[in-house]
Amino acid sequence: MQTGFDETASLDLARRLARAAWSAIQPHFRASVATENKGGRGASYDPVTIADKAAEQAIRDILSAERPDDGIDGEEFGRHEGPSGWTWLIDPIDGTRAFIAGLPVWTTLIALVDPEGNPVLGMIDQPFLGERYVGSPAGTFLETATTRTQLRVSECNDLRDAIIATTDPFIMTPAEQGAWTHLRHTARVSRYGLDAYAYARLASGSVDLVCETGLQAHDVAALIPVVRGAGGIARDWRGNEAKLGSQIACAASEPLFEQALISLRRSAL
Repeated sequence: MQTGFDETASLDLARRLARAAWSAIQPHFRASVATENKGGRGASYDPVTIADKAAEQAIRDILSAERPDDGIDGEEFGRHEGPSGWTWLIDPIDGTRAFIAGLPVWTTLIALVDPEGNPVLGMIDQPFLGERYVGSPAGTFLETATTRTQLRVSECNDLRDAIIATTDPFIMTPAEQGAWTHLRHTARVSRYGLDAYAYARLASGSVDLVCETGLQAHDVAALIPVVRGAGGIARDWRGNEAKLGSQIACAASEPLFEQALISLRRSAL
């Protein structure tokens, strides 16, 4: 049974999980793939494909064999508790809408969460582009086939100069949309539809602020170590420590976050 965090071994395992997921996903990307609506009849469209399920199963098979005492919490097959207290949170394809449209901004999210519920390792993998963003206590790195580069957020301190992102403002409540509209009108550039890839670009310094709502634990856990490892801020819309779900705001700097918080607090849960 695992009693501590071995960063090197855990990172090596996470890389193998990402490769296994891509092997399962690759035959279906930019191919004709059937989709189901997890939301059910009358609910908002929440697509899932055979690629989502195959990738998560590939990850689960490895973890069950190599880390049987760890828990697993995945988007497609739910939560399995483990006696070690450590849990792997998995989103095999974050951005399924982008995936079925053939857009390479979907990612595989892998996180390791300690017994206290803190994400200590996060991975945002975009294998079609050959980009793997890895966050851990050692920092955040962009790994490609030939390079490993430490990342740092931008030096943006002013919302008026910021490039900001959210996946889809139309899934927000009216109050949340109001907060986003204020941010959008103030910021220099607004971008949409990037899902978790926006947080990878924030860690890289090309996006300055990302605000999201309605998230689940497996949507969030991998993002926090990646953003924080690059020197960024990851909190909720009240300015408290980011929760594993609901509302999250990530910023390149404290001054930028505080400016955004003026709007976000109005609709914080």
